[in-house]
Amino acid sequence: MFWQVAGELVLGTISHFEDVILSMTGITLQTGTTLNGRALAQTAVILDANTVTKP
Repeated sequence: MFWQVAGELVLGTISHFEDVILSMTGITLQTGTTLNGRALAQTAVILDANTVTKP
């Protein structure tokens, strides 16, 4: 599944997300966030002590 975001996306501290994120601007994964999928942005993907696993 794909999630398309027109602006910036911020996943909060210690959250979990699955699937692929497509963002027009940026994606920020705050401390402790886990992602099972991909984070794709036109400008930046910011990670802070995260776990990212490709599907």
